[in-house]
Amino acid sequence: MKAVVGREGMPMQVLLVEDNPGDVRLTQEAFRDANSSVHLHVASDGVQAMAFLRHEGADAHAPRPDLILLDLNLPKMDGRAVLADIKKDDNLKTIPTVILTTSESEEDILQSYQLQANCYLSKPVRLDAFEAVVKSINDFWLTKAKLPRTRQIG
Repeated sequence: MKAVVGREGMPMQVLLVEDNPGDVRLTQEAFRDANSSVHLHVASDGVQAMAFLRHEGADAHAPRPDLILLDLNLPKMDGRAVLADIKKDDNLKTIPTVILTTSESEEDILQSYQLQANCYLSKPVRLDAFEAVVKSINDFWLTKAKLPRTRQIG
């Protein structure tokens, strides 16, 4: 599989916000197979995700992600609150944020788009289908879509 590098020849930085260790492992393996140049960072709850994005505490030197994969059902701060915070922050709102969750609720889908999610995907339960979804995320967001070059405002 051809490695895809991002801007300035750097690996693509992806932040996965997911509290299920099994889904984290599956996502890591699927990206490893789809695109070896993806550097996948993991936050296991919403508070940790916002600390990573805002470079707080232990995450002071965290890279700015090119893409965020966000679960909705998270401990401490749920994905809806994380999405709302990302999209109202001028330094973060241009980072494409893809909802990747088990919820197929119309209410969750509508609310996610109202909060300016860039995409909403339901996690399949079958392993091969899950791998296909991650590959499609890689194929579209990390190879075809043009992502903003601006790292930060100010």
